Amino acid sequence: MEIQYFSLTNLGRFKSLEVNLSKTEFAKNKVVVFIGNNGAGKTSILKSIATSLSWFVARLRAEKGSGSPLSEAIILNGQPSAVIDLKIIDENSLFSPTVSGFSTASYNWKLAKTAKGKKAIAHSQLNDANRLADHYRNLLAQNENASLPLIAFYPVERVVLDVPLKIKNKHDFRQLDGYDNSLNQGVDFRRFFEWFREREDVENESGVSIELIDKLKNTVGDNQKALDELNILSTSNKDSQLKAVKTAIANFMPGFKNLRVRRKPRLHMTIDKDGQTLDVLQLSQGEKSLMALVGDIARRLAMMNPALDNPLEGSGIVLIDEVDMHLHPNWQRSLVKRLTSTFTNCQFILTTHSPLVISDHQNILVFSLDNGELFEVPSQYGEDVNSVLSNVMETEIRNASVSIKLNDLFDLIQDAKTKENFSKAQIALSSLENDLSSNNLELIKAKMFLRKKELKYAQNK
Repeated sequence: MEIQYFSLTNLGRFKSLEVNLSKTEFAKNKVVVFIGNNGAGKTSILKSIATSLSWFVARLRAEKGSGSPLSEAIILNGQPSAVIDLKIIDENSLFSPTVSGFSTASYNWKLAKTAKGKKAIAHSQLNDANRLADHYRNLLAQNENASLPLIAFYPVERVVLDVPLKIKNKHDFRQLDGYDNSLNQGVDFRRFFEWFREREDVENESGVSIELIDKLKNTVGDNQKALDELNILSTSNKDSQLKAVKTAIANFMPGFKNLRVRRKPRLHMTIDKDGQTLDVLQLSQGEKSLMALVGDIARRLAMMNPALDNPLEGSGIVLIDEVDMHLHPNWQRSLVKRLTSTFTNCQFILTTHSPLVISDHQNILVFSLDNGELFEVPSQYGEDVNSVLSNVMETEIRNASVSIKLNDLFDLIQDAKTKENFSKAQIALSSLENDLSSNNLELIKAKMFLRKKELKYAQNK
């Protein structure tokens, strides 16, 4: 499943916005990224898509379910109605019979909101959302383990403040529960940690506990045969859904593995980082947030694809606002590659302020937003960060005041033809040396350039 097209009319700051995510009907655009200044409308786009998708999810869970309504506050000033138009391609339903007797993989629905006291000029049309939901409801009726598409929205409010291991409410964690809070703006990942502990409890109850296996490994020492048997026992004891989550985190976060819940000396969650066992609470905010994000996507895929050998291969649509939030540049650089290699059949629609996110992966469809207008950005694959900042994000590559001083310095050196000119250039250079690091590349270039000009001046004299 993936979004092929959507449009926003009189919504937020957009009078009319049309976004085509596929050049051909079955083109695979698995990663779409929106960039733009704060207030450009990136978050509004993701929230609008999430709102529209919520009606499909609601109708899948209950035949007459209601998704999230559009708020009157989002209608563009002076306009009577706002409309979200969404087109989905779902190849899994290609051979599903329709009312007309023909099969289709294309579903198009509209969600509209009219201001109070205004005459409606647009109306919601949700027949295709119902039809697509009916397809999956029929699949579940025929096979309770049939795969469902993941639909999830992760807003900027996804920050992990704690790890709530104490289960407050009893959850069944059934297949359809994979949609619980998947499109709510208040997602806090509490459910991920509750689910993890519940699955681990089931795993331990069905066989030998992980803690006991670890203890036995310490007692057998170098007995390779005993170690091999314990490893086989450990593998056969694995819960498939839990395994999928652990695999996703290990693949996505190199150096991190073996996420688990410990009961002694107190209840806590640990993970091995570069060979050292740490309480999850000891991780940085970025590490916790990324682990919870990846874990939550994997958890939902595992719940919704119980029959797949590898649940991470399940399909779906994932929206992530400010995907680079809290991440070190090294992780920003590899983020898209890890998303697509870990969750191979999901479409990701992202927003970012990072040039590294859009320049380090080849197959990304990038759109720039500016003053309510949308522009497709040529591929930035392989471009250096400074070029992306300057040419795409229209941002100075260094402090503006320093740039002016450096440009003035190079002009002075270029025009230096008299002793007085060289003196002015030297004064400007000394001033910058007081402000900048001695390792500053532009400063080093200026020194070499000035020295070369001085030598040439001396030769001519």
